[in-house]
Amino acid sequence: MTSQAADRPEPVGVTRRSKITPEREQEFYDAVLEQLRECGYDSVTMEGIAASTRCSKSTLYRQWKTKPQFVAAALRSHRRTRCIDTGSLADDLREAARAAGELSGRDTKLLQALAHAAPQDPELKTALREALVEPEIAALKEIIRRGVERGEVPADHPALEYIPAQMFGVLRIRPVLEGEDADPDYLVRFVEAAVLPALGLT
Repeated sequence: MTSQAADRPEPVGVTRRSKITPEREQEFYDAVLEQLRECGYDSVTMEGIAASTRCSKSTLYRQWKTKPQFVAAALRSHRRTRCIDTGSLADDLREAARAAGELSGRDTKLLQALAHAAPQDPELKTALREALVEPEIAALKEIIRRGVERGEVPADHPALEYIPAQMFGVLRIRPVLEGEDADPDYLVRFVEAAVLPALGLT
């Protein structure tokens, strides 16, 4: 078989058992996400990932078939969960802000890189939401639930439903308005100046 034939993607109906180790698979995913952040979605190619990870294109095509499938899988591998529980709603929100700020630059670059491509590809859009949005919303809702259960804020407080929008909003808009990421110090100051007073907390 020639190298050219080896590099050609296999028909979709052809399946083989993957021999890629989890560590090697994560290396591929990390390379995809890094190229997305640095170059944007349109510049990411299976050929480029193969070159940067020193593997054959046929290996990538056999495993993931298309670029959108590959990027979606990489995003899902990036999904994370957090458990923040300081025993105080105010401190939990501060810690959530600090944690979000630590990842804000990397996450913002991913969102920007996929802003045009994701709406056109349902799988990509779902993977982006699963990786970057839903885990953060779930973590904030859990923080709020515990605060309500402890009696720190009433369940019907009108400001509660806007906390995720506030946190996500400032995280995404600061780079647009000020040209800087919403780093941990900035987000903690925002929580202390805007979120906690709205909830009647200090």
